Amino acid sequence: MTTAPSVAWIGLGAIGAPMARALAGAGLPVTAFDLFPAAREALADVATIAATAREAARGADVVAVMVATPEQLEAVLHGDEDGIAGELTAETVLLIMSTVGPAAVEGAVARLAGVTSRIVDAPVSGGAVRAATGDLLVMVGGAEADVAAVRPVLDALAANAPVVGPRPGDGQRFKIVNQLLCGVHIAAAGEAIALADRMGLDVRQVHEVLNTGAAHSFMFADRGGRMVEEAYDDVRSALTIFVKDMGLVTEAAAEVGQQVPLATAAQALYRRGSELGHDRRDDSIVREVLREG
Repeated sequence: MTTAPSVAWIGLGAIGAPMARALAGAGLPVTAFDLFPAAREALADVATIAATAREAARGADVVAVMVATPEQLEAVLHGDEDGIAGELTAETVLLIMSTVGPAAVEGAVARLAGVTSRIVDAPVSGGAVRAATGDLLVMVGGAEADVAAVRPVLDALAANAPVVGPRPGDGQRFKIVNQLLCGVHIAAAGEAIALADRMGLDVRQVHEVLNTGAAHSFMFADRGGRMVEEAYDDVRSALTIFVKDMGLVTEAAAEVGQQVPLATAAQALYRRGSELGHDRRDDSIVREVLREG
Protein backbone atom coordinates (compact mmCIF):
# COMPACT_ATOMS: atom_id res chain seq x y z
CA MET A 1 0.00 0.00 0.00
CA THR A 2 1.24 3.49 -0.80
CA THR A 3 1.55 6.26 1.77
CA ALA A 4 -1.64 7.78 0.35
CA PRO A 5 -4.13 4.88 0.39
CA SER A 6 -7.43 5.14 -1.41
CA VAL A 7 -10.22 5.35 1.15
CA ALA A 8 -13.84 4.30 0.99
CA TRP A 9 -15.76 6.28 3.61
CA ILE A 10 -19.13 4.92 4.71
CA GLY A 11 -21.23 7.06 7.04
CA LEU A 12 -21.64 10.82 6.65
CA GLY A 13 -23.41 11.80 9.84
CA ALA A 14 -22.66 14.66 12.22
CA ILE A 15 -19.09 13.49 12.82
CA GLY A 16 -18.54 11.25 9.82
CA ALA A 17 -19.07 14.05 7.29
CA PRO A 18 -16.47 16.45 8.71
CA MET A 19 -14.06 13.54 9.15
CA ALA A 20 -14.41 12.58 5.50
CA ARG A 21 -13.95 16.22 4.49
CA ALA A 22 -10.82 16.53 6.66
CA LEU A 23 -9.44 13.37 5.10
CA ALA A 24 -9.98 14.67 1.58
CA GLY A 25 -8.47 18.00 2.61
CA ALA A 26 -5.32 16.17 3.66
CA GLY A 27 -4.92 14.92 0.10
CA LEU A 28 -6.18 11.35 0.41
CA PRO A 29 -8.49 10.09 -2.36
CA VAL A 30 -11.92 9.52 -0.79
CA THR A 31 -14.98 7.77 -2.18
CA ALA A 32 -17.94 8.41 0.10
CA PHE A 33 -21.34 6.85 0.71
CA ASP A 34 -24.27 7.48 3.03
CA LEU A 35 -27.85 6.23 2.92
CA PHE A 36 -29.10 9.82 2.71
CA PRO A 37 -28.67 11.52 -0.69
CA ALA A 38 -28.30 14.98 0.87
CA ALA A 39 -25.39 13.78 3.00
CA ARG A 40 -23.69 12.37 -0.09
CA GLU A 41 -24.26 15.51 -2.13
CA ALA A 42 -22.77 17.69 0.61
CA LEU A 43 -19.40 15.92 0.12
CA ALA A 44 -19.41 16.06 -3.67
CA ASP A 45 -17.03 19.02 -3.76
CA VAL A 46 -14.19 17.06 -2.11
CA ALA A 47 -14.92 13.35 -2.63
CA THR A 48 -16.07 10.91 -5.28
CA ILE A 49 -19.65 9.99 -4.43
CA ALA A 50 -20.75 6.37 -4.69
CA ALA A 51 -24.32 5.27 -5.29
CA THR A 52 -23.98 2.28 -2.94
CA ALA A 53 -21.75 1.17 -0.08
CA ARG A 54 -20.51 -1.72 -2.21
CA GLU A 55 -19.52 0.65 -4.99
CA ALA A 56 -17.61 2.79 -2.49
CA ALA A 57 -15.73 -0.19 -1.07
CA ARG A 58 -14.84 -1.75 -4.41
CA GLY A 59 -11.08 -1.61 -4.93
CA ALA A 60 -10.36 0.67 -1.95
CA ASP A 61 -7.18 0.15 0.09
CA VAL A 62 -8.94 1.20 3.29
CA VAL A 63 -12.66 0.95 3.98
CA ALA A 64 -13.59 3.24 6.89
CA VAL A 65 -16.97 2.78 8.56
CA MET A 66 -18.44 5.57 10.70
CA VAL A 67 -22.00 4.60 11.62
CA ALA A 68 -23.91 4.94 14.88
CA THR A 69 -24.87 1.49 16.16
CA PRO A 70 -23.85 -2.19 16.14
CA GLU A 71 -26.89 -2.92 13.99
CA GLN A 72 -25.79 -0.37 11.40
CA LEU A 73 -22.29 -1.86 11.34
CA GLU A 74 -23.78 -5.29 10.72
CA ALA A 75 -25.94 -3.90 7.90
CA VAL A 76 -22.94 -2.19 6.26
CA LEU A 77 -20.92 -5.38 6.32
CA HIS A 78 -23.54 -8.04 5.67
CA GLY A 79 -26.78 -6.36 4.57
CA ASP A 80 -28.74 -8.34 2.01
CA GLU A 81 -28.90 -5.54 -0.55
CA ASP A 82 -25.70 -3.54 -0.03
CA GLY A 83 -23.39 -5.38 2.38
CA ILE A 84 -19.75 -4.68 1.55
CA ALA A 85 -18.24 -7.99 2.71
CA GLY A 86 -18.22 -9.29 -0.86
CA GLU A 87 -16.08 -6.35 -1.98
CA LEU A 88 -13.38 -6.84 0.64
CA THR A 89 -10.22 -8.79 -0.15
CA ALA A 90 -7.37 -10.22 1.89
CA GLU A 91 -5.50 -6.95 1.28
CA THR A 92 -8.31 -4.59 2.27
CA VAL A 93 -7.99 -2.94 5.67
CA LEU A 94 -11.36 -2.44 7.34
CA LEU A 95 -11.18 0.58 9.65
CA ILE A 96 -14.07 0.60 12.13
CA MET A 97 -14.32 4.11 13.60
CA SER A 98 -17.81 3.77 15.06
CA THR A 99 -18.50 3.40 18.78
CA VAL A 100 -20.23 0.03 18.78
CA GLY A 101 -18.65 -1.86 21.68
CA PRO A 102 -16.11 -4.70 21.70
CA ALA A 103 -18.66 -7.46 21.08
CA ALA A 104 -19.74 -5.93 17.76
CA VAL A 105 -16.15 -5.51 16.56
CA GLU A 106 -15.14 -9.01 17.66
CA GLY A 107 -18.24 -10.36 15.92
CA ALA A 108 -17.22 -8.56 12.73
CA VAL A 109 -13.73 -10.05 12.97
CA ALA A 110 -15.18 -13.55 13.35
CA ARG A 111 -17.61 -13.22 10.43
CA LEU A 112 -14.94 -11.81 8.12
CA ALA A 113 -12.33 -14.44 8.98
CA GLY A 114 -12.52 -16.01 5.53
CA VAL A 115 -12.47 -12.63 3.78
CA THR A 116 -9.91 -10.40 5.48
CA SER A 117 -8.10 -10.45 8.80
CA ARG A 118 -6.97 -6.85 8.39
CA ILE A 119 -9.31 -5.03 10.74
CA VAL A 120 -8.44 -1.97 12.80
CA ASP A 121 -10.70 -0.79 15.60
CA ALA A 122 -10.44 3.00 15.99
CA PRO A 123 -13.32 4.79 17.76
CA VAL A 124 -13.03 8.56 18.11
CA SER A 125 -13.62 11.26 20.69
CA GLY A 126 -13.79 15.03 20.24
CA GLY A 127 -17.04 15.95 18.52
CA ALA A 128 -17.90 17.55 15.20
CA VAL A 129 -15.80 20.69 15.63
CA ARG A 130 -12.59 18.77 16.25
CA ALA A 131 -13.53 16.30 13.51
CA ALA A 132 -13.59 19.16 11.02
CA THR A 133 -10.09 20.29 11.96
CA GLY A 134 -8.50 16.83 12.11
CA ASP A 135 -7.99 17.24 15.85
CA LEU A 136 -9.70 14.13 17.23
CA LEU A 137 -8.53 11.57 19.76
CA VAL A 138 -8.60 8.15 18.11
CA MET A 139 -8.15 5.03 20.25
CA VAL A 140 -6.61 2.36 18.05
CA GLY A 141 -6.69 -1.41 18.44
CA GLY A 142 -5.15 -3.70 15.85
CA ALA A 143 -2.10 -5.57 14.59
CA GLU A 144 1.02 -3.48 14.01
CA ALA A 145 1.13 -3.94 10.24
CA ASP A 146 -2.57 -3.13 9.84
CA VAL A 147 -2.31 0.01 11.96
CA ALA A 148 0.72 1.09 9.92
CA ALA A 149 -1.34 0.69 6.74
CA VAL A 150 -4.04 3.07 7.99
CA ARG A 151 -1.67 5.49 9.72
CA PRO A 152 -2.01 8.12 6.93
CA VAL A 153 -5.76 8.11 7.55
CA LEU A 154 -5.36 8.35 11.32
CA ASP A 155 -2.81 11.15 11.04
CA ALA A 156 -5.17 13.17 8.84
CA LEU A 157 -8.01 12.86 11.34
CA ALA A 158 -6.39 12.95 14.74
CA ALA A 159 -4.20 15.08 16.96
CA ASN A 160 -3.59 11.92 18.95
CA ALA A 161 -4.08 8.35 17.73
CA PRO A 162 -2.34 6.03 20.19
CA VAL A 163 -2.36 2.27 19.77
CA VAL A 164 -4.12 1.06 22.92
CA GLY A 165 -3.99 -2.67 22.21
CA PRO A 166 -3.03 -5.28 19.61
CA ARG A 167 -6.54 -6.61 19.00
CA PRO A 168 -9.61 -5.21 17.30
CA GLY A 169 -11.92 -4.52 20.24
CA ASP A 170 -9.25 -2.92 22.42
CA GLY A 171 -10.07 0.52 20.99
CA GLN A 172 -13.72 -0.06 21.89
CA ARG A 173 -12.79 -0.94 25.47
CA PHE A 174 -10.84 2.30 25.76
CA LYS A 175 -13.76 4.23 24.27
CA ILE A 176 -16.15 2.68 26.81
CA VAL A 177 -14.03 4.11 29.63
CA ASN A 178 -14.01 7.46 27.79
CA GLN A 179 -17.79 7.43 27.42
CA LEU A 180 -18.29 6.50 31.07
CA LEU A 181 -16.43 9.68 32.03
CA CYS A 182 -18.14 11.84 29.40
CA GLY A 183 -21.62 10.56 30.21
CA VAL A 184 -21.21 11.05 33.95
CA HIS A 185 -19.67 14.52 33.45
CA ILE A 186 -22.58 15.70 31.28
CA ALA A 187 -25.09 14.39 33.83
CA ALA A 188 -23.17 16.07 36.67
CA ALA A 189 -23.11 19.36 34.75
CA GLY A 190 -26.87 19.17 34.25
CA GLU A 191 -27.43 18.41 37.91
CA ALA A 192 -25.21 21.31 38.99
CA ILE A 193 -26.89 23.85 36.69
CA ALA A 194 -30.35 22.61 37.68
CA LEU A 195 -29.52 22.90 41.39
CA ALA A 196 -28.02 26.38 40.94
CA ASP A 197 -31.16 27.49 39.13
CA ARG A 198 -33.47 26.02 41.77
CA MET A 199 -31.51 27.84 44.51
CA GLY A 200 -32.05 31.13 42.70
CA LEU A 201 -28.49 31.67 41.52
CA ASP A 202 -27.54 33.33 38.24
CA VAL A 203 -26.68 30.21 36.24
CA ARG A 204 -24.64 32.18 33.74
CA GLN A 205 -22.45 33.46 36.56
CA VAL A 206 -22.25 29.96 38.09
CA HIS A 207 -20.98 28.62 34.80
CA GLU A 208 -18.50 31.45 34.32
CA VAL A 209 -17.08 31.42 37.85
CA LEU A 210 -16.88 27.68 38.45
CA ASN A 211 -15.08 27.11 35.16
CA THR A 212 -12.14 29.02 36.64
CA GLY A 213 -11.72 26.64 39.58
CA ALA A 214 -11.37 23.02 40.55
CA ALA A 215 -14.89 22.16 39.39
CA HIS A 216 -13.91 22.90 35.78
CA SER A 217 -14.18 20.11 33.20
CA PHE A 218 -14.50 20.05 29.44
CA MET A 219 -18.10 18.89 29.71
CA PHE A 220 -19.03 21.53 32.28
CA ALA A 221 -17.51 24.20 30.04
CA ASP A 222 -18.98 22.87 26.79
CA ARG A 223 -22.32 21.26 27.67
CA GLY A 224 -22.80 23.54 30.65
CA GLY A 225 -22.59 26.51 28.29
CA ARG A 226 -25.35 25.03 26.15
CA MET A 227 -27.43 24.38 29.27
CA VAL A 228 -27.10 28.02 30.32
CA GLU A 229 -28.13 29.17 26.83
CA GLU A 230 -30.84 26.48 26.67
CA ALA A 231 -29.53 25.74 23.16
CA TYR A 232 -31.02 22.28 23.03
CA ASP A 233 -31.96 22.40 19.36
CA ASP A 234 -28.44 23.38 18.27
CA VAL A 235 -27.54 19.71 18.15
CA ARG A 236 -23.82 19.06 18.46
CA SER A 237 -24.27 15.62 20.04
CA ALA A 238 -27.74 14.07 20.13
CA LEU A 239 -29.06 12.60 23.37
CA THR A 240 -29.65 9.29 21.62
CA ILE A 241 -25.87 8.80 21.31
CA PHE A 242 -25.48 8.67 25.08
CA VAL A 243 -28.55 6.48 25.47
CA LYS A 244 -26.66 4.02 23.28
CA ASP A 245 -23.19 4.59 24.70
CA MET A 246 -24.14 4.37 28.37
CA GLY A 247 -25.83 1.11 27.51
CA LEU A 248 -22.51 -0.11 26.10
CA VAL A 249 -20.78 1.04 29.29
CA THR A 250 -23.11 -0.80 31.65
CA GLU A 251 -23.12 -3.92 29.47
CA ALA A 252 -19.32 -4.02 29.44
CA ALA A 253 -19.18 -3.48 33.19
CA ALA A 254 -21.65 -6.31 33.79
CA GLU A 255 -19.58 -8.66 31.63
CA VAL A 256 -16.53 -8.19 33.87
CA GLY A 257 -18.41 -7.88 37.16
CA GLN A 258 -17.53 -4.24 37.83
CA GLN A 259 -19.97 -1.97 39.66
CA VAL A 260 -20.52 1.39 37.94
CA PRO A 261 -23.11 3.17 40.08
CA LEU A 262 -22.46 6.66 38.67
CA ALA A 263 -22.67 5.41 35.09
CA THR A 264 -25.87 3.54 35.93
CA ALA A 265 -27.44 6.69 37.38
CA ALA A 266 -26.39 8.70 34.32
CA GLN A 267 -27.80 6.02 32.04
CA ALA A 268 -31.17 6.32 33.79
CA LEU A 269 -31.14 10.08 33.19
CA TYR A 270 -30.47 9.68 29.45
CA ARG A 271 -33.15 7.03 29.18
CA ARG A 272 -35.61 9.34 30.92
CA GLY A 273 -34.77 12.02 28.38
CA SER A 274 -35.49 9.54 25.61
CA GLU A 275 -38.84 8.64 27.17
CA LEU A 276 -39.70 12.35 27.21
CA GLY A 277 -39.08 12.53 23.45
CA HIS A 278 -35.68 14.26 23.46
CA ASP A 279 -33.68 11.69 21.47
CA ARG A 280 -32.82 14.07 18.62
CA ARG A 281 -32.12 17.10 20.79
CA ASP A 282 -28.68 18.04 22.10
CA ASP A 283 -27.51 15.94 25.04
CA SER A 284 -27.31 19.13 27.15
CA ILE A 285 -31.10 18.66 27.39
CA VAL A 286 -30.39 16.65 30.56
CA ARG A 287 -30.76 19.94 32.45
CA GLU A 288 -34.38 20.08 31.30
CA VAL A 289 -34.90 16.39 32.09
CA LEU A 290 -33.86 17.13 35.67
CA ARG A 291 -36.09 20.21 35.73
CA GLU A 292 -39.07 18.23 34.43
CA GLY A 293 -38.49 15.50 37.01
